[in-house]
Amino acid sequence: MPTRLFAFFFFAAFVAVAHLSTRLAHAASIPLRCCRQLRPSLASVSMSRHGGVAHCLLAAALAAAAGHMAPAQSAPPRSEKLQFVAIVSRHGVRSPTGKPDRLNPYSAKPWPAWSVAPGHLTDHGAKLMTLFGAYDRALYAQEGLFDADGCADADRVYIYDDSDQRTRETGKALAAGMFPGCAVEQHGLPEGAHDPIFHLQETVSEGEKEIALAAVSGRIGDNVNGLVEAYRPQLIALEKVLLGCAAWPCPAEAPTARSLFDIPASIAEGKDDHLVELHGPLETASTMAEDLLLEYTEGMSAENVGWGRVDLPKLRELVQLHTAGEEIVNRTPFVARAQVVTLLNIVLNSMRQAEEQKPVAGAMGSPRDRMLLIVGHDTNLANIAGVLRLNWLIDGRRDDTPPGSALVFELWSGASGSPPSVRVYFTSQTLDQMRNATPLTLHAGPERVPLFVPVCATADDSCSWSGFAATVQSDLSRNR
Repeated sequence: MPTRLFAFFFFAAFVAVAHLSTRLAHAASIPLRCCRQLRPSLASVSMSRHGGVAHCLLAAALAAAAGHMAPAQSAPPRSEKLQFVAIVSRHGVRSPTGKPDRLNPYSAKPWPAWSVAPGHLTDHGAKLMTLFGAYDRALYAQEGLFDADGCADADRVYIYDDSDQRTRETGKALAAGMFPGCAVEQHGLPEGAHDPIFHLQETVSEGEKEIALAAVSGRIGDNVNGLVEAYRPQLIALEKVLLGCAAWPCPAEAPTARSLFDIPASIAEGKDDHLVELHGPLETASTMAEDLLLEYTEGMSAENVGWGRVDLPKLRELVQLHTAGEEIVNRTPFVARAQVVTLLNIVLNSMRQAEEQKPVAGAMGSPRDRMLLIVGHDTNLANIAGVLRLNWLIDGRRDDTPPGSALVFELWSGASGSPPSVRVYFTSQTLDQMRNATPLTLHAGPERVPLFVPVCATADDSCSWSGFAATVQSDLSRNR
């Protein structure tokens, strides 16, 4: 038979088989990759290769037919059982913490007013956290950790909040979402008290501050002005929003305001609960980018989000400025360890308490608890990520820690005598879910991504319990 006739026959057979395999939901486990690789040359295939093509097509057809005839099967039951969950959450959407007078000189128009005091959780923010709490209840009821409804499990969740209004109200909203109408006890220091679980301990020595400064400086080449060049495109994009310019530099007739690029850049030992402080264009822009994100997630009208100049794609671009500021300081390992050692030890000891089913010193709650929920700040999440070397990509943004986001540590008991394991996740509502107060369901929930914990994680992202505990202890005990 002529070569052209062979080519036509096999091409027609290939199309038919490919169509059949697609309609059968890709049942063939023998992929059609071999056929696809040969398809471009079918018109000129040599006689010596016809047998290989025929064999490939026959194998694919048989596999597809087998898949069509096989009865549908449900996924095999999970052999592990979820035993305990520790969640470290950022508070929900709040108003900006700083006074507008600090930022207004850099914008052509004043920043918008908020309906609550600076740094307070808004009503919209509380609603979002209630939605998140309801989702957590549904998720963990599905995993068998809680009943699907009712108050029977309300006393098996230990909630600990930082002492300010936004964290306390966030804990209350999460509890209301998880256990509506139930009495859920919240724990924490009196409002306004300095809590060393969330903030740097007051006993940090001058020597530690000097090392922290050197650690951060070493990450930027001891050149704080280099940060301006590294993030110049994002800084220009932000300044165009602030001044309402289509081009940059703004034309002479544009409204006058100070330029971000005129702010002197410096790095110094920190004050209060910060080991190191950055000052300059990036630090100011980081605050502004976060405030724009808060306007968007609060659901403000479009004309009040960046004066009508910031939509979702633009916001994702500008948020890189806030993430950069957090990454440079709060993810630097020496700084991160000093600022989060107490909190991370509580998480580890509470998981150990659940695994051993007996009281453990340094843990929160009791061995019978199913969940530990700690409500703090974005710096706490960045610090934990810096210590454990965690990264994520969520809703189009790298390593961002928006309001309500959380790090989740799940302890799974092993099956048939196998050792327990740990899985770590980062979860957050999308920016549009927050803006629109979208109800969360198991089929349309927040984003939730598995995290790889270096040293202990295996190919499925899980760590053995012993490996996870050893990794956390090792990461916290490093001197540098």
